[in-house]
Amino acid sequence: MNTKYSQKIVHKTTIGGQSILEGIMMKGPRKSCIVVRKPDGTLAIKDETTTPLREKFAPAGWPVIRGFVMMVQSLADGFRAIEYSSRFLDDEEEEESSGFEKWMIDKIGEGAVESALYGISIVLGIVLAIGLFILLPAFAVGFLPDSLPHLMVNLLEGVLRIAIFIGYMWLMSLIPDMKRTFRYHGAEHKTIYCYEKGLPLTVDNVRVQPREHPRCGTSFLFVVMIISILVFSLVTSESRVIQLVLRLVLLPVVIGLSYEINRFAGRHDGVFSRALRWPGMMLQHITVLEPDDSMIEVAIVSLEHVIPDNRQEDTW
Repeated sequence: MNTKYSQKIVHKTTIGGQSILEGIMMKGPRKSCIVVRKPDGTLAIKDETTTPLREKFAPAGWPVIRGFVMMVQSLADGFRAIEYSSRFLDDEEEEESSGFEKWMIDKIGEGAVESALYGISIVLGIVLAIGLFILLPAFAVGFLPDSLPHLMVNLLEGVLRIAIFIGYMWLMSLIPDMKRTFRYHGAEHKTIYCYEKGLPLTVDNVRVQPREHPRCGTSFLFVVMIISILVFSLVTSESRVIQLVLRLVLLPVVIGLSYEINRFAGRHDGVFSRALRWPGMMLQHITVLEPDDSMIEVAIVSLEHVIPDNRQEDTW
């Protein structure tokens, strides 16, 4: 067995990343970095200094609440990183602004238009996810006979939700651009593993690391699907409309609880923790693919820019 692959983790880090269009965003305790491979092969690097939200707003660090806050923050950071990376894909062919965009720029200015479009994209992304994975399954089971027990209906709804989620991820993996993004996802995981094992961040050391990581966002979303079955089973109503509203109201609770479970599973290595991690790790076979060396180089640069001077600051 390769000793580099089998070497145990010596430092579990809070540093996490996200694969984007031809690049990776890494986020540490005080820094974030976006690295994009431009069409000419060079790297575009964007560094930012960040302050944990819990230091500005104490409840953002409380159990359960912190999970929902981090989810929202991750979505916002992710959309911003994707918007940044997309600029370089259009370098060779500038797109003509639409008449509506030109009118908006004339009225409120280019910077305000970019902010507005960015905000709209976040809202549309959240609405699409809620509609597809929460409301659609709830609507579909509404056609089941009323004589079925509530717990059975909720279980069938949860199974349908998981099936839609897995099917959606599988379909995304068939799109060439998304397949490349999933390969960058693999580079991100491998690089974090290499760092956690205390190895020098070189392409050779990173290449042999596992692709699947217990703190992956894919695993977290799968846990959300499971926890939603349990939480939604606790509430019921004769009205389908009220049931849909209750699911929306309880969604922050589901996300918060899922984060705490994922956090526990990531911090411990016992049999119970491995069992909790297993379904999400299996799902990563769809969303985390093998990277090439150029993708690994991007991940290494991005990670090196966010490692804190005090290694204890990013201890998981």
